[in-house]
Amino acid sequence: MSIHLSTELCHIFNIRYPIFLAGMAGVPGVQLAAAVSNAGGLGSLGAAYMSPKAIREAIQEIRKSTESPFAVNLFSTSFVDNNSRIREVQNELNKIREELGIIQASGEDVSTPNHFEEQFAVLLEEKVPVISAAFGLLPDNLLQQAKSAGIRIVSMVTTVNEAILAEQAGCDAIVAQGSEAGGHRGTFDISKHPMGANIGVMALVPQIVDQVKIPVIAAGGIMDGRGLVAALALGAQGIQMGTRFLTSFESGAHEDYKDALMRSTEESTVITKVFSGRPARGIVNKFIKHWDGNSAQPLPFPTQNTITRDIRNAASEQGNAEYMSLWAGQGTRMLTDRQKVENIMSEILQQAKLILQ
Repeated sequence: MSIHLSTELCHIFNIRYPIFLAGMAGVPGVQLAAAVSNAGGLGSLGAAYMSPKAIREAIQEIRKSTESPFAVNLFSTSFVDNNSRIREVQNELNKIREELGIIQASGEDVSTPNHFEEQFAVLLEEKVPVISAAFGLLPDNLLQQAKSAGIRIVSMVTTVNEAILAEQAGCDAIVAQGSEAGGHRGTFDISKHPMGANIGVMALVPQIVDQVKIPVIAAGGIMDGRGLVAALALGAQGIQMGTRFLTSFESGAHEDYKDALMRSTEESTVITKVFSGRPARGIVNKFIKHWDGNSAQPLPFPTQNTITRDIRNAASEQGNAEYMSLWAGQGTRMLTDRQKVENIMSEILQQAKLILQ
């Protein structure tokens, strides 16, 4: 079945279909990014937690698997640590470490490495087609360097004001992330919005579309062709999906994470700061429940993320989903189990075309 579903977004990013893969930090994503790009969308590598060397190797691996464009996503935010309550929070985390049988942590200050500039330098050197940024805009000097090199720039936004700032900065497109979205959303200032700016995608997209001229990509709980058509009706020129691809055959997500996603429903997730110190939507498990009603509060990002890493890694090694960060959007009843990316894309596009006819 020949499918023709194209928008201006497709021309700008040189892709066949207006479907972006979300850059999901922490999920091994080389195969997944290549598969989405090969299927006509824009694959994306979530590189925020990767070393510059690992990013370079991943980009080269993606290029071996696809000749199509792809994106690399970084976090553009402060990496200054806050160790003010480190002993209190580590004592709380030690209760979980004991349960997992791993080494207890002292209450010493931690220092989170910040490789952002080196990461960005790799993206410039490798001439990646698209760079996307979360948690804030790219620094102007770096953004201009990338644009001079012919690299397209995408920013994650959660409010109209963030969208306007992204357009003014020179971004080529913006992803409007509704509160339904899984994992971390790109709210710029969480001192103003401690749990993120929680505007649903149906309300957010048309308000952003009315205020900016660059293409808007809708994100948050979108899982199928109905979501694509709805996004287009709201004025978006495409969609971004993360959770939808996490249970795919090519996804590098842990098998127990995939199983937890397949068991989950629209009621399973909450927005929490307990894993990273920034608000993110994930499936409720023992780690999240441990902090409920607890007097100890998580430290801000990046410190909380740094001090919980050993727990998340151990849980992953032990296959214990109760202590993993199970990021997920609110549309999980629509997930398919270990389906190939090309089939997911084909079904979404065929459903969208039938509705549009």
